[in-house]
Amino acid sequence: MKSIALHAIWLGETKCRHCAVRASALFAGLEEADFSHIHQPIKEIILGPQQALYRMHERGSTLFTLRGGTIKLVQYLPDGSQRIVRLLRDSDALGLEALVGQPYQHDAIALADCEICAIPTGVIERLGRERPGLYRELMARWQQALAEADTWLTQFTTGTARQRVARLLLRLSCAEPEHLLPLFGREDMGAMVGLTTETVSRAIAELRRRGVLHDHGATLQKCDREALHRIADGEQ
Repeated sequence: MKSIALHAIWLGETKCRHCAVRASALFAGLEEADFSHIHQPIKEIILGPQQALYRMHERGSTLFTLRGGTIKLVQYLPDGSQRIVRLLRDSDALGLEALVGQPYQHDAIALADCEICAIPTGVIERLGRERPGLYRELMARWQQALAEADTWLTQFTTGTARQRVARLLLRLSCAEPEHLLPLFGREDMGAMVGLTTETVSRAIAELRRRGVLHDHGATLQKCDREALHRIADGEQ
């Protein structure tokens, strides 16, 4: 972990040129003079796959923005099994519950190499008193997180196994044809859609046999999005 001056991020002096901290603008509305009041540095955190950023029920005084990589938010059922309730990718914010003094509500675990900015809540609170737009942006992010949670609940816990897997692939993939999608481990995919590892493996194998998916190793190189949409809607 290393410190990054908030001023440097704002000026784009770090690798954060496209980060939520600067570009999508938790801090984009700030002015040069605002930074003379900020004395708590932002920390840069680097995580490898399966490393935890924080754990459920921990109390923290930090919120985070994901500069690069993918993080899963995990909750656990009474029988000890896990459910992935959301995936976070570039520019997403997480740990917002720390702003209202609540413990973290999930395990936040890296699925790939991740670069993260850790922002002390004190920075947000102080700036928020002087810059109401900052809190409006935070509220928008909170609403975005709620909408995403609703989507995961409705799309990935109903329908047949084939439908759930097709919906997940559509959600994870990008419309651009050159985009490469990491195919996460089958256990993780099962935890996203409430299915066993074996069931997800069979569904992926079927899609591959039908030519809907073309993968190489752990990377999805091409998918037939129209066919996935038909499966997701129950038409095939």
